[in-house]
Amino acid sequence: MSAQAAVQMPQPLPRERLAGLAGHEVLAMMLAGELPVPPFAPTTRIDLAEVAPGRIVFTGTPDRAFLNPMGTVHGGWIATILDSAMGCAVHSALKPGQLYTTTSMTVNYVRPLLADSGEVRCEATTTHQGARLATSEGKLFDQKGRLIAHGSETCMILDL
Repeated sequence: MSAQAAVQMPQPLPRERLAGLAGHEVLAMMLAGELPVPPFAPTTRIDLAEVAPGRIVFTGTPDRAFLNPMGTVHGGWIATILDSAMGCAVHSALKPGQLYTTTSMTVNYVRPLLADSGEVRCEATTTHQGARLATSEGKLFDQKGRLIAHGSETCMILDL
């Protein structure tokens, strides 16, 4: 990889820039294009679509690159969009000076997702916000509004 290509890659946000912002402010700035998207977003074709304190929506477009040997979208891609939404639901409820990390996640797959399914929508909400742990729930829908998968997540809250 050339030095120029490395410079153009999205980078994680510096913690010192986040310290004075509430979680929903950081995410709203990403949505508005005022902060860069995380490095994994372009590769996975997952985009932040809506932000509110305690509620997040992501959209994603799976394609042939994410197929498993059986011809359906790999469960890891589905888990990734759910983890992104559920984690960011927790992030959206954080106070300035806090960050989070996922400690556990459960995913229930209820129907296959195909590469030609088009754009999907993943909605997540915070269900509990404690001093050190938070939980969230998420649902992934196809273009026809059918549930593809749902899950829950626990996150540890850390101080910067």
